[in-house]
Amino acid sequence: MANNLKNIEQAYELAKARYAELGVDVEAAIKAADETPISLHCWQGDDVGGFENPEGDLSGGIQVTGSYPGKARSPEELRADIDMAMSLIPGKQRLNLHALYLESEGFVDRDQIEPEHFANWVNWAKGKGIGLDFNPSLFSHPKSADGMTLTHPDADVRAFWVEHCKRSRKVSEYFGKELGTPSVMNIWIPDGSKDYPADRLGSRSRLVESLDEILKEDISREFHKDAVESKLFGIGAEAYTAGSNEFYLGYAATRKILLCLDAGHFHPTEVISDKISAVSLFVDEMLLHVSRPMRWDSDHIVLLDDETQAIANEIVRCGLVNRVNIGLDFFDASVNRIGAWVLGTRNMRKALLKAFLEPTEQLKKAELEGNNTKRLTLMEELKVMPWSSVWDYYCMQNGMPGGIEWLQTVETYETDVLSKRA
Repeated sequence: MANNLKNIEQAYELAKARYAELGVDVEAAIKAADETPISLHCWQGDDVGGFENPEGDLSGGIQVTGSYPGKARSPEELRADIDMAMSLIPGKQRLNLHALYLESEGFVDRDQIEPEHFANWVNWAKGKGIGLDFNPSLFSHPKSADGMTLTHPDADVRAFWVEHCKRSRKVSEYFGKELGTPSVMNIWIPDGSKDYPADRLGSRSRLVESLDEILKEDISREFHKDAVESKLFGIGAEAYTAGSNEFYLGYAATRKILLCLDAGHFHPTEVISDKISAVSLFVDEMLLHVSRPMRWDSDHIVLLDDETQAIANEIVRCGLVNRVNIGLDFFDASVNRIGAWVLGTRNMRKALLKAFLEPTEQLKKAELEGNNTKRLTLMEELKVMPWSSVWDYYCMQNGMPGGIEWLQTVETYETDVLSKRA
């Protein structure tokens, strides 16, 4: 063990010297990557089931594939699994909750949720010293069975979901007040059409009215931030979605709220890394849902692939670290769920570290001078710089392995805990 730590330190010193030749302060890069929050998503742990009905079976309204054994069946199990995952992920973390993860003595409908239903989550977060983010859950409910919520032609159905979102904002505000860090609350709706609609304007007009009513109460950004999330299409909404990117960009810009860009919610030839700088010119702040689409919005585990790296690079190059909230959004039940959390989140953290290790000013200078040869050469050489030695050292500083050794801890937890769940 001592020899291994010594090897990591020696490799780090060599890497540090290499980066210094490019004018990169490695220690500053590590600090910046470490302090950039990443919000884990609770729904990876139980396949988007939630705890809305303690007497009933968990069921999700978003399609999750796979039946790997050991998913969380209760809030206590889910928190224990998140604890395990977070213990293997370096850097500042948050947790993102959906409304259907409330805890109550009996059934509480969505339009009746209160901050008290999330008190156990707040107490848990206080113990960990982390912040919480939130989402109203406009799916997996009888009143969303026809695929319409805030755009529904029935005013009573719309009113139900408007009230749910209003109450969700109060829960989010409660998180911010209790935990001392603002909660980002993201509104996503499934509303759309399987076939071509006759009246797109009608449903979008109803959506504007619903959102305006939801946002009517002024809540301080010191505690709560509103975000809206677009989608291109989905199962049952192949022809049309009311909340398109154009709709929500316009809405976020005019209402001065956050725009959420989800990596899986665009055409397969589009990437959100290209949208970050454009959006930053028109909205003060944004939210990212980093996932990995595969042909459609399938939300696979985040890889350290070109797009994940491009997202991190864009945030750093544009100086948007304090204006971009990074969240993850994938749910894979075909593999160990805790392993999925750890792998995906560590990949996002690796991408951030690599981005902070980039000599950004040199790249920009070469570009401004028209020296595209130097710009391209630098970009290519950076791919083979010894960033992994910096990563290993960073993980060692946090008391956790930099390589695949973390998987053994997850496998032991699976044997001791997950395998005993019915």
